[in-house]
Amino acid sequence: MARVKRGNVARKRRNKILRLARGFRGGNGTLFRTANQRVMKALCNAYRDRRRRKRDFRRLWIARINAAARINGVSYSRLMGGLKKADVRLNRKMLAQLAVADPGSFTSVVTAAKS
Repeated sequence: MARVKRGNVARKRRNKILRLARGFRGGNGTLFRTANQRVMKALCNAYRDRRRRKRDFRRLWIARINAAARINGVSYSRLMGGLKKADVRLNRKMLAQLAVADPGSFTSVVTAAKS
């Protein structure tokens, strides 16, 4: 059987990995074998954390809404239940923005949910 040298294919594969590893510290960004391991790990972390980011932001928004709601004398769950009954369709991201940037309008939202 004839010998296969794989010159172009192997170089392109290695360069693709090394391009992804650009900016990594030490040999992790320059040596192919360690760069390959670091890139595989980094891609796994990126995939996982794209999903985790959504959870983390939702937790942050809920914490902010809860803090602002308690300042206005109502708990988070009562506020959200009141908003559903009052048919106020504001998502948690917008409620958290209101709580941080414009507490006055958040207070008016809370009074709408209370009544």
